Amino acid sequence: MKRRDFFKKGAKGAVAASLLPLVGAASAQNVHQIDRTKDKWYQVATGKMAVPDRSKNVDCDVVVIGAGIAGIAAAVSAARNGAKTILVQDRPVLGGNASSEMRVTVNGAPQERETGIVEEILIENWVHNKQESYPVWDHVLYNYVTREANLKLMLNTQAIDAQVEGDFIKSVKCWGLTNETEFVITAKQFIDCSGDGLMAAMAGAEYRTGREGKAEFNESYAPDQPDGWTMGDCIMMITKDMGRPMPFKAPDYAIPFDHVTAFKDKHRRIKQIKEGFWWIEVGNEFDIIADRENVRHKLMAHFYGVWDHIKNSGDFPEADNLALDWIGSIPGRRESRRFVGDYMLTQNDILECRHFEDAIGFGGWSLDEHNPGGIENLKEPASYFHAKNKEVYEVPYSILYSRNIANLSFAGRNASLTHIALSSTRIIATCAMMGQAVGTGASMCVKKGLNPRELRSKHMNELQEQLLRDDAFIPHRPANDKDDLARKADVLMASSTVSGDVKLLLDGVSRDRGEELHHWEADGVNAELQLEWKKPVVLSKVELKGDTNVHRYLMMHKNPAKNIKRKQILDVPPELIKKAAVEVRVKGKWQEVAKVDVNITRLIKTSFEPVKTSAIRIKLQDTWGYKNAKLFEVRCY
Repeated sequence: MKRRDFFKKGAKGAVAASLLPLVGAASAQNVHQIDRTKDKWYQVATGKMAVPDRSKNVDCDVVVIGAGIAGIAAAVSAARNGAKTILVQDRPVLGGNASSEMRVTVNGAPQERETGIVEEILIENWVHNKQESYPVWDHVLYNYVTREANLKLMLNTQAIDAQVEGDFIKSVKCWGLTNETEFVITAKQFIDCSGDGLMAAMAGAEYRTGREGKAEFNESYAPDQPDGWTMGDCIMMITKDMGRPMPFKAPDYAIPFDHVTAFKDKHRRIKQIKEGFWWIEVGNEFDIIADRENVRHKLMAHFYGVWDHIKNSGDFPEADNLALDWIGSIPGRRESRRFVGDYMLTQNDILECRHFEDAIGFGGWSLDEHNPGGIENLKEPASYFHAKNKEVYEVPYSILYSRNIANLSFAGRNASLTHIALSSTRIIATCAMMGQAVGTGASMCVKKGLNPRELRSKHMNELQEQLLRDDAFIPHRPANDKDDLARKADVLMASSTVSGDVKLLLDGVSRDRGEELHHWEADGVNAELQLEWKKPVVLSKVELKGDTNVHRYLMMHKNPAKNIKRKQILDVPPELIKKAAVEVRVKGKWQEVAKVDVNITRLIKTSFEPVKTSAIRIKLQDTWGYKNAKLFEVRCY
């Protein structure tokens, strides 16, 4: 396929290109640059002419650009670890591709599920949104973010420029779309989770687009020669059964669907008509960002062509009573800029499950490289589905920060990856895991006065330990926190055991791995766990990790039939501890110091006034439905 015409037409192309930098490319040395002096505002209340004051300076420790699930995880983790954080989102809702505007399922590694922040969000959604409403999901995310101490959210705000001195970002300039306000945000650490990465690009961070050739990284699934193609954007839809025949007339711009050619690929065959089709996709062979509006129009045109075939060909009688209930107007994007870090993750790293000393999490989705031409190239399969791993693979920290901008990190599809590696790591829950890692890393950088590269070289063990404490999971990296007083207990005993071993609660692995058990399960729900120290210790925190069954799906689907097929429980995981209490022994008497009545998180944190004690007793009083109390970890601080 030839390059889009508008890239070749000199005058027209020059005009289009000239529009891009008018707002964003101006020097950020002058903090506020929008000229308001021409504004003729007669203030009736004061009887005076005035100039609107719509420029603000904001200071923080960490700024996160982009509030998809990766950006949310980055911002929340930075804030929870003590950094004053600002989360900037250019849309009116949170969630990015997973929001109600695009409705992409929060998929992750199929072998075993991600825990930490992304799991917290998914469980909370089943508490507040059992009806599986995407607009309500938006508000679940909003509640999750806005209640977080140390975190300020700025919606409808786009980061358009960066002030850089040497290799350090000093501030970012943002434009408030709804309040007509220019913000300059000064911070110590900057994280770009926006996908397209405009802020990072404006800061001068090195990036690449397109497909690497086979030779560069010895990737067997890469094309023979490098080219500019990226995987395409897509839009989704949801239908509704109206209980009566619903005619459909395609809009004037619809593109007829070549179903004969399309259906030669089994992945394009229409097996359900409840939700959208991921293969209605349009890519670009040079600059998918500049081509965004053209891509959007083509996607809508192709979608309506497919729906016209479904409704009017006579081949799908089950569609007679169906009507479109929702169709996306904003494309979900798979690929654009990929920033360059100290390392680039490759196909071979994924398929060989290479070990990284700086691992911060895992992935597990197959190498799912979509046909870059999408629906405009029906002669090739919708996705090549190159290969899949039986086990999860490690994701290193060195792909999550810039190699040439010292205080810049990134997470999500804009990380340091080859095109082929991206075909796996782009999955939303994997991106969220990256986000939690860079948010935690940024907060540590602020505390220590370092930047991500220095953190990796000097304090990687500390970063990994904090991630593990916060319920991330790193394959082949057990926790071994020297500050965890539970590991120094002289006695660890339980009221009963039907599975596992109480000593496994201290082995540093917070989930079962295949046939390897790492849990303790009591007989019943009124269970007790006791730790004793020969020499009294001072405690103020007890932390537990419960069971959410990481081999069961948790995400919300547009098609309820998928939940039924997967035997997914549309509620809080029944195995999870719901009610618990912590007691300490002081002078031979037990005193309750913490109580949890309605817990909905795998990581259960309790805190209380420091107390000197020789023993604690943890009472597990109820679950969300499972017959036994079950834990994977206990910690004391």
